[in-house]
Amino acid sequence: MKAFIVEDELIAQNKLSRMLKEAFDDVEIVGSASSVKDTLEWLRTPDNEADIIFMDVELADGNCFNIFREQEIKANVVMTTAYDSYAIKAFEAGSLDYLLKPIEPEALARAVSRCRNRLNVPRIEDALKAEEQQRRYKDRFLVRIGDQIIPIMTSDIAYIHSESKSNYIFTHDTRSYIIDQSMEAMEEALDPKLFFRCSRGCIIARNAVKSVSKHISGRLRIVSEPEPPFETTVSRARVDDFLEWLK
Repeated sequence: MKAFIVEDELIAQNKLSRMLKEAFDDVEIVGSASSVKDTLEWLRTPDNEADIIFMDVELADGNCFNIFREQEIKANVVMTTAYDSYAIKAFEAGSLDYLLKPIEPEALARAVSRCRNRLNVPRIEDALKAEEQQRRYKDRFLVRIGDQIIPIMTSDIAYIHSESKSNYIFTHDTRSYIIDQSMEAMEEALDPKLFFRCSRGCIIARNAVKSVSKHISGRLRIVSEPEPPFETTVSRARVDDFLEWLK
């Protein structure tokens, strides 16, 4: 995300630049100006572009509202000033946010977040986190049968059931395998878009759910395929989450 700073006080300009660089890895400062004249010149240069402009109200040769009168600004503008008397005028001009000096880190983060939301630009750390989370979901589990180790693909799993202190994987071809991992570990390893922990003792795959009906005490009963050798219900506390997941 590209940022341009309009500020006639060098100390304030440097401080804002430093705050942006230290707090936001995805913000690139593409330039700065200290006057209405210099800002208009930068905005009118064809190759110059910014996603967000931090603009001091009172500049060396006038106030920033003169810039709006002279030039259409396509970037998101965040006004910065030591006075709160310009707030209404700032928002009337189309300002995205209004930061009072000295600028607080929380207020700056709010302004950058609002700009990201408008641009639909995810933060770098959020994108990396999502990518890392996507990578950690397992596509197979290893089960032991005697001396053999057999891989079970997650796409083959219909449900996982806990019974008598043992956990079992049931596949779509009606086979079952005992697995030594806990229900919590299994839930953590499975993609929540594809699997749902409907109760303490059962995790079910989306493509195994065939129908749902009301059950006693506000619970739901799941009819699944293949049909399990136990009753599959959704606990009352998880009904809303389950129906949302099933959409």
